Amino acid sequence: MESLFRVSSSPHIRSKQTVSNIMRDVVIALLPATFAGVYYFGLPALVLILLSVGSAVATEFIVQKYLRKQKATIKDWSAVVTGMLLAFNIPSTAPWWLVVVGSAFAIAIVKQAFGGLGHNFMNPALAARAMLMASWPVEMTNWVSTRLADSVAGPTPLGIIGEKLSVALPSMTDVIIGNVGGCIGETSVVAILIGAAYLIYRGVISIRIPAAYIGTVFILAFFFTGFDLYMSTYNLFIGGLMLGAFFMATDYSSSPSNPKGQIIFGIGCGVIATVIRFYGGYPEGVSYSIILMNVASPLIEKYSSSRVFGGAKK
Repeated sequence: MESLFRVSSSPHIRSKQTVSNIMRDVVIALLPATFAGVYYFGLPALVLILLSVGSAVATEFIVQKYLRKQKATIKDWSAVVTGMLLAFNIPSTAPWWLVVVGSAFAIAIVKQAFGGLGHNFMNPALAARAMLMASWPVEMTNWVSTRLADSVAGPTPLGIIGEKLSVALPSMTDVIIGNVGGCIGETSVVAILIGAAYLIYRGVISIRIPAAYIGTVFILAFFFTGFDLYMSTYNLFIGGLMLGAFFMATDYSSSPSNPKGQIIFGIGCGVIATVIRFYGGYPEGVSYSIILMNVASPLIEKYSSSRVFGGAKK
C-alpha cells in the first residue's frame, strides 16, 4: 500500500518504443540505399548526403535553441532521417547549396514552424523536394548515368516513357538493381526493399500503406498500358515509387493511424501517382501524390476511425 501509482485516463498502452529508437531504425533501414547510391553515383552522392544531413541537424538545433527557446532534440535522429530522405530525392549533380536550402526549408518551415516532430502535416523531405523542383527545375533534373553505364548522361526510364523518346529502355534487371539514372536514393529497388523488410520486421511500419500504394499503381498501370503485364511490372521499379511507398508515405504524423484509413491513403497515393505518370505533364508523380494525400489525411482519419465504445453513431 506504500506504492505510488500514476493515474491517467484510458487507454493504457505502454511500449518500449521511443522516438529515438524508431528514427534510429529508419536510419539503419536507409543505409542499404545509401551504399547503393554512393556505389552507383560516386563521391558526389556521398558529399550531398552528408551535407544534407548536416544542414538538417544544424537547422533543427538553431531553430529550437535560438528561435523557439527550447531544448534541442537533435539526438532523436529525426533530422538525420529528413536529411537522408531529401538527399535521396535529388540527383547527384545537384549543387551543394541546393541541399542546404532544401534541408533548411524542410526543417525550419515544414517541421518546426508547425510545432516540430509529430505536428508536421506533410512529409518535410517531400515538401522540400517539391519546393526545389518548382524553384530550380534545371538543377533538379540534371540526370547522369551511373558509373557502370556506357554513357555519361541520359534520361531516366520515366523520362523515356513520359516523353516518348526514341531511346531504348534499361532492362528490368538494371532498374531493379539500380544501374539507371535518377535520384541518389531511389534507383536501387533491391536496396530499398532490404531496408523496408527491416522496418517491417522491427514493427516500425505496417505493410498496409505500401501494399495499397504499390498494388494500386500496378492495377492502374495494367489498364493504362493496354494490359501489358511487363510494362505494368516495370512501372513499379522505376522512379521513386518504392522509396516513397515504404519510407515517406508511412510517415506517422502525416498519414492515418487506423488500418482502414491507411489502406484508403495508400490507394489514393497510387491513383494520383499513376494518373500523373500517364497523363500529367510531369513524368513522376510519387512526391505530389504523397503530399496531396498528406493534406487529406486528417479527413481520412476522421471518417475511417472506429466508433468509440459507448459513443454515438456518426
